[in-house]
Amino acid sequence: MLTIGTRGSSLALAQAQWVRQHIQSGCPQAEITLKIIRTSADQDMETSIRSGAATGVFVKEIEEALIAGEIDLAVHSMKDLPTRIPEGVEIGAIPAREDPRDALIARSHCRNLDQLPPGAVIGTGSVRRQAQILALRPDLTARDIRGNVGTRLEKLDAGKYDAIILACAGLNRLGLQDRIDLRFETGQMIPAPGQGALALEVRKGDGGTAELISFLNDPDAATAVFAERAFLRRMGSGCNSPIAVHARVAGSLCTIDGMVATPDGSRMIRKSARCATAGAVEAADALAETILSTGGADILKSLP
Repeated sequence: MLTIGTRGSSLALAQAQWVRQHIQSGCPQAEITLKIIRTSADQDMETSIRSGAATGVFVKEIEEALIAGEIDLAVHSMKDLPTRIPEGVEIGAIPAREDPRDALIARSHCRNLDQLPPGAVIGTGSVRRQAQILALRPDLTARDIRGNVGTRLEKLDAGKYDAIILACAGLNRLGLQDRIDLRFETGQMIPAPGQGALALEVRKGDGGTAELISFLNDPDAATAVFAERAFLRRMGSGCNSPIAVHARVAGSLCTIDGMVATPDGSRMIRKSARCATAGAVEAADALAETILSTGGADILKSLP
């Protein structure tokens, strides 16, 4: 028997069901149930997720249930997982990554960013996305938005925003890819660390569950994600900061793009590194150090 812990949003459930189905196909005799756990983010819909106090709000209660033995496996969006996780749990597998890019969904459909009118209101709960969209189009207006994917699309359709930015991965997993007007290439907008990837957490010492899910681990996705998390950890900030990083593996080589910016996008430091795949974590750490020493530290100090 295996109990999977997940948030109750449509996207979280879709992700947990995907994991459940794949485990079931690999182990038909397993009895697998889902347990929905309300997290701090689900209980407080007023506080902006841009807040520094928002670190871990999507995963804390699920990890506590895992440590307490109430569930056997936790399924998270990797970008929601803080770089430091509780002592009693560990990442057991990182499945093949979905599209890591960001997507623009506009009320009046557009094929490129230039088609948005001057002053158009863009909804995003991410200061990272805000900084990069304003760097591309300083005339736009970025406004905070809360809610799950469906709620945000409803707010867009109701005319509260001219466009919103969401992750391609979430829209793909929900079968909503037809709503996407523009997929930002990583040269335009670098994703959040871990975006598009899932984190499957297990209790430390639970070798049975770890072995059961080990076939789901994708080595290239794991290499890229651990490099991105190393970059974020070295930058010394959480997922709610105007920091972006994307690593991609091609055979024995790994390319890493990193960025830090002011929230208004007026100042941005972006650099890249290429390394052997085996040294991706060390290269990501060094890239972060380079960005910090060339003005990134000053930008982070200036943040409220």
